[in-house]
Amino acid sequence: MTKLNQIKPKKGSVHTFKRIGRGIGSGKGKTSGRGVKGQKARTGVSLNGFEGGQTPLYRRMPKSGFVNIFATEYAELTTGRLQQAIDSKLLDPKNALDAEALVKAKVVRRKHDGVKLLLKGDIKGKVNLTLSAATKGAIAAVEKAGGKVTIIAPKVSKLATAARAGKKDKKEDTKAKAPAAEAKTEE
Repeated sequence: MTKLNQIKPKKGSVHTFKRIGRGIGSGKGKTSGRGVKGQKARTGVSLNGFEGGQTPLYRRMPKSGFVNIFATEYAELTTGRLQQAIDSKLLDPKNALDAEALVKAKVVRRKHDGVKLLLKGDIKGKVNLTLSAATKGAIAAVEKAGGKVTIIAPKVSKLATAARAGKKDKKEDTKAKAPAAEAKTEE
């Protein structure tokens, strides 16, 4: 019979942790497995992308393109996916369908700045949709089936609105200054 003081975990199930910096005999003494001296032997080293003073790869490569921070990001919904959701009873075509209803029914994961309807697949029944955007073909397909698509303005972030307003003000200022400059040259 096994006694309490004889109980051991199954062989290989428990690993002893590595005791570093406990003398030469331990095999992990002195430098504790970090190598010898220098920056990399210390904590908080940040050498990612450093190539010993040579111009690093990320600076040798040319810049290309840009990311428009004011771009409107739509959640895409195809006519085929919409019909599939109606067929599987996730959506009731009798009710007006908007972005919130589509997200709630898990037809679209999240609405981002709005939902855009794309033409890919057939739509059979009458459906009333209220969306941020839709392609001409998708609108035509829904109307052909007897439905209706209402387009509302997409949600725009405050930062983008402020930036766009700032650009408009600058354009107006340059237009206002131009006639004054012309008046001075005439005198």
